[in-house]
Amino acid sequence: KRLVLRTSVIGLAGSLGALPLAAQQAKPTVFDVSPYAGYMMFGKMIEGPIGTSVSSGSGPVYGAQMSLTMAKNVALYGNVGYSSTDLKVGVPIIGGLDVGSSKALLYDGGVELKIPLQSAPTVTPFVQGGIGAMRYEVSSSFLNTNATNVAYNFGGGVDVKLSPNFGVRVMAKDYLG
Repeated sequence: KRLVLRTSVIGLAGSLGALPLAAQQAKPTVFDVSPYAGYMMFGKMIEGPIGTSVSSGSGPVYGAQMSLTMAKNVALYGNVGYSSTDLKVGVPIIGGLDVGSSKALLYDGGVELKIPLQSAPTVTPFVQGGIGAMRYEVSSSFLNTNATNVAYNFGGGVDVKLSPNFGVRVMAKDYLG
């Protein structure tokens, strides 16, 4: 009887000592703000005769994405991004000529779905889609204008977890407007 009592007391004491350790395990993030930097490619704004065109040049984009987890693999996101590039006129044979500058402000929101992989828990593919707006400002010596248009977006990529609180996201995203 004494052996059973002592074993029970030692087991209970060990279990109670382990409770604080279980409470200190990482909890899933519910709200997240992530800054980002990337590369943005713009389509042609105007296509003219004989292969002429007006477009924004490709360049860096900077921003931040906010995410609110709604379920284990479902989140709502909001995004704000900014890019400033050259305004180019495409002329056959000569190529592209810089004639001014263009700025784009992107803001959108939508739903993100994560696809957990049991075989690689540190890598999580995801897809996202939503709606927002894109504000263009174009300025040159002969033209200054701006416009804000509705922009649908969709994208996908992978999150790579490097430590419990740090990771890298590789993503491609397209805006249709």
